[in-house]
Amino acid sequence: MSKLRLLFAFLTAGLLLGACTRLAQTATPPAASAPAATTAATLSPQPRRTTQEILASLDGTPCPGSDFTCVRLTLPLDHFDPQNPGTIDVVFGVLPASGERRGMFVTAVGGPGGSGLAVADPYTSAFDSGIVEHFDVVFFDQRGVAASGGLQCVQAATAFYRSEWDATSPEGEAALSEAARAFARDCVAEMGHEEILPFLGTEQAIEDLEAFREAMGDERFWLYGESYGTQFAQTYAAAHPDRLAGLILDGPVDLTISGIDYYREQAQAFNDVLVMTLEACAADPDCAADMGGDPLGAYDALAARLTEAPLAIDFPLPSGGVAERTISFADLQTAAASYLYAETSRMIFLRALAAAVSRDDLVPLARVLYDSLYLDPETMEPIPDPTYSDGVYYTVECSDYAFGSAGDYLRAGDVVDTSVPRLGAIFYGDLPCVFWPTPGEGARPAPLVAEGIPTLVLVGTADPATPAANARRIAGRLADGYLVTEEGGPHVIFGWGNMCVDTIVTSFLVKGRLPAERETACGGVVIDEYVSLPPEIPSTAIEPLDIFAIVFTEIYYLPEYYYWDLETPRSVGCPFGGTLHFEPTEEGESFTLADCAFSPGSILTGNGVYQYAEDVFSLTVSISGTLPGDLVYTREGDGTISVRGTYGGRPVDQSP
Repeated sequence: MSKLRLLFAFLTAGLLLGACTRLAQTATPPAASAPAATTAATLSPQPRRTTQEILASLDGTPCPGSDFTCVRLTLPLDHFDPQNPGTIDVVFGVLPASGERRGMFVTAVGGPGGSGLAVADPYTSAFDSGIVEHFDVVFFDQRGVAASGGLQCVQAATAFYRSEWDATSPEGEAALSEAARAFARDCVAEMGHEEILPFLGTEQAIEDLEAFREAMGDERFWLYGESYGTQFAQTYAAAHPDRLAGLILDGPVDLTISGIDYYREQAQAFNDVLVMTLEACAADPDCAADMGGDPLGAYDALAARLTEAPLAIDFPLPSGGVAERTISFADLQTAAASYLYAETSRMIFLRALAAAVSRDDLVPLARVLYDSLYLDPETMEPIPDPTYSDGVYYTVECSDYAFGSAGDYLRAGDVVDTSVPRLGAIFYGDLPCVFWPTPGEGARPAPLVAEGIPTLVLVGTADPATPAANARRIAGRLADGYLVTEEGGPHVIFGWGNMCVDTIVTSFLVKGRLPAERETACGGVVIDEYVSLPPEIPSTAIEPLDIFAIVFTEIYYLPEYYYWDLETPRSVGCPFGGTLHFEPTEEGESFTLADCAFSPGSILTGNGVYQYAEDVFSLTVSISGTLPGDLVYTREGDGTISVRGTYGGRPVDQSP
């Protein structure tokens, strides 16, 4: 059920995919940037040919900017009604096994509405080499998403996410209900092709995967689902249990509970993970010091101030200069909820919160907000993201779940409003479903037992989107299920560098080895090591080496840079004036600083590069201000750091 940007445009990888094409004037949406269609029903390769031969027969072509080969299958719009002549194109990406092939490993990504093709290469780069050697690795864009349709409603979604969500009064409930109604109307209109919306639900989408399996000639395969992908994977397992050799559910959704009950649990989980994050800050001396000693109290105090009225800020623009902006209570909730998904983003949010409460500087919080909502900080217009669709999210979600009337939904939220002290508005994320043109049915699926399918169930204890209780219930019902928990951790835990987790998954796939126990606990953290805010003293009071340490740290943890897509040239306003521009190069990244100040009294103009192969970051700048100079800063991957040049009329040659 969890979407990548759930209620508040939650974080996505921001990875590129080709531009979306206009849908046809029929019930057959073409895929964007995809090869010619092949009808899967005509394909029954027996005995199985090589993967390369099969892909060639399917008119496979290189996926744009990827090592994968893309094939587009033309499939029935309605798999369950042979009388419906409509079709839909769905694109799958395949990376053939580099060595002795043992089968096919398919990933169903989060959302619904997330593009699998967009993350295929970076996800695969995190796999153990044995997986890539022995498995055809498969990702896909679910029907309606990105290359499989490109349905989007960016404008409607941004307006909805920025509206006030206050259901604690009759007036607030009425406003929220109207906002949800308007979003449902405007999103459907913005997407167009309303006639295909009833056929985008998960039950239809899993049959697309089944058709692809037939086309690839595999009797059975291994299926990994993350977040919503576990909803997809469990639905497939229930419908086609004889087709799975193994199942992995990462950040899973318990399909047996209603949407209302799920959101009750999720709202509480977001509150709990926020508290865990603030408590982790309290346990870190540097973080606690930046917060004034009481991080939880600091958050609540800021929330109370913003509840009374929005606060005005002067936001540094990417083009230079400043613009008057405001931060509201809803904006604080947006920023907090969006950045609770992983250890680093939680730490970045804590730095922004500390700046707000201890320095009355809300600019870092605004940066987090704009990144969360995919807003252009210059224009405040939404930045289109072809790799994610809010419209498909709601179309699938509203098809898969039944929420009753608006009154039913709002009444169910009364207990959340009184019992969940922070981020309770998360509960109302699916309120638009009561107005959506694809209402779901009330019955929930039977518990998944998956007899004969060995299954790993993975979850982090600090997962706000798919609370750990989901994973425990699912694992407890499986005939051959194994629960793996990570202490703290992100939402979705495989492939993020925790060797305990990654080794279990790799051993399961490559060696066919299951954990020795039905439950395995892996270590982890709630937040990454906290990085203190830069000192408030003027840069003239510190050495050049420390000036550049501030510059490096503040660039690295800028939300605009940290979550950059690595492809689109981007500019940001520097904290104390001027601008920073960064863009990709053939060797890595380039940086341009124009009168850019990350600390008062130190204005930098010049250029820098980050060379990936050598793992070297360098800046060559002129410093103007009280102590002018010309300096070269170099930071190498092995930890070697140096600053050379002149500063304040004296030669400089420093290293730690």
